[in-house]
Amino acid sequence: MRVGGFTFVRNALRYDYPIGESIESLLPLVDTLVVLLGNSEDGTSEMLRQQFAHESRIRWVDSVWDDSLREGGRVLAVETDKAYQALGREFDWVIYLQADEVLHQNDYTELRRAMEQQLSNPKVEGLLLQYKHFYGSYDYIGMNRRWYRREIRVMRPLPGLHAWRDAQGFRCDGRKLRVKSTMARVFHYGWVKNPLQQQDKQVNFNRLWHSDDYVQQNIAVRDAYEYGGNEQLDTFTGSHPAVMEKRIARQDWTFVYKPRNVMLTRREKLLLFWEQITGRRVFEYRNYTEL
Repeated sequence: MRVGGFTFVRNALRYDYPIGESIESLLPLVDTLVVLLGNSEDGTSEMLRQQFAHESRIRWVDSVWDDSLREGGRVLAVETDKAYQALGREFDWVIYLQADEVLHQNDYTELRRAMEQQLSNPKVEGLLLQYKHFYGSYDYIGMNRRWYRREIRVMRPLPGLHAWRDAQGFRCDGRKLRVKSTMARVFHYGWVKNPLQQQDKQVNFNRLWHSDDYVQQNIAVRDAYEYGGNEQLDTFTGSHPAVMEKRIARQDWTFVYKPRNVMLTRREKLLLFWEQITGRRVFEYRNYTEL
């Protein structure tokens, strides 16, 4: 069984993306890994090439982002598709991670087992992974319905495969993929960083979805991002991926969660109660067909 991997990145140093850790978490599972290097201004490309200079399985590909593709974060899907196209089709499965997503070493066996088990079943076109969305610090995970619980990260290299919308998921020639669920996890760290860098990210990344006028009118002007708001969180009691240990030890800010400040509507309370007692999330957005 041959497995390929692909990812893309731009300005990871400026926005404090754990791209090095993400790549490290992918390498034990893949025979070849394409890393699409966007036109960074912060030395990201040089840093990664130096860090992984010894790794022959990585194929570095340079890319220039089209910053005019703002609607719906379209540029993220374009860059994802570039990385996928650069990988080739000589693989049985391909694995995709974004620059702020990391796999846990304890889940490698589960992922390999699922890929081997479904290898001879052409009806299964992808595998779902379970998400842990960290918010504010490495000690809390988001519980709001806006945090998606599962998404496709392992796929067959189908000819018509492409990133959907802002590359949260994938489709094939516009139709949803047929998938099986796994218990393997994706640790998402996009909302865990120093508040100064988080604020910088909010301003600049909103420009991938909206016009400058929208950003100016709707994104608060402040030096540091104010975590909290109406986020419902839960304490994370498990272990992080081993590749994240050094980064977690470098946390240089304090995050305090105040659950009494969270205000839920009656509908949100009812939906949350139903999910807690049944384990099912009704009205959930699913960009896939689960078999």
